[in-house]
Amino acid sequence: MKLYYSPGACSLSPHIVLRELGLPVDLVKVDLSTHKTADGGDYLAINPKGYVPVLQLDDGSVLTEGTTIVQYLADRAPATKLAPAAGTMARYRLMEWLNYLASEIHKGFSPLFNAKLSEETKVIMREAMARRFDYLGTRLRDQPYLMGNDFTVADAYLFTLLGWCRLTQIDLTKWPVLTVYCERVSGRPAVHAAMKAEGLIKA
Repeated sequence: MKLYYSPGACSLSPHIVLRELGLPVDLVKVDLSTHKTADGGDYLAINPKGYVPVLQLDDGSVLTEGTTIVQYLADRAPATKLAPAAGTMARYRLMEWLNYLASEIHKGFSPLFNAKLSEETKVIMREAMARRFDYLGTRLRDQPYLMGNDFTVADAYLFTLLGWCRLTQIDLTKWPVLTVYCERVSGRPAVHAAMKAEGLIKA
């Protein structure tokens, strides 16, 4: 398999999942500004959507959309409990979390990366994000991970998204429970390895 990624982007989520599962994968770095791969290839020929992640399977077919990719990967090793069994209510709860993270948290960050938006607009967007962080804080107050005691693909995604706070001038220390959560997740060997491989922490 190949994972097309950009350091620190949402592709970090499936990268973490791959390392949690111990699955072999070739990492292919993508420059999202030029849509070129590290070897000069045309990334748009691989994913016309233009963004990461992409998981290329051994038969040459590709999967896009991070929430789909992480579920595909988790289903390859169900004993890891990175995703509950398909068809169970627990699996639908996981999907509920993934959809919330994608639509409310991930997309909420997107305008904050837009250099053309005024600071006044970004203040409004940060206030909206604060309300969502309040909600996350209440859910994580009495349990270590989003689904309870087990780390799942949803946690790989949330950890990745919370990593964008520093880049968008959101002070995560206002939510101590989320700060502790990030510290807990970052302490996982697979998470540390993924971040080191992407150059997000020192080797």
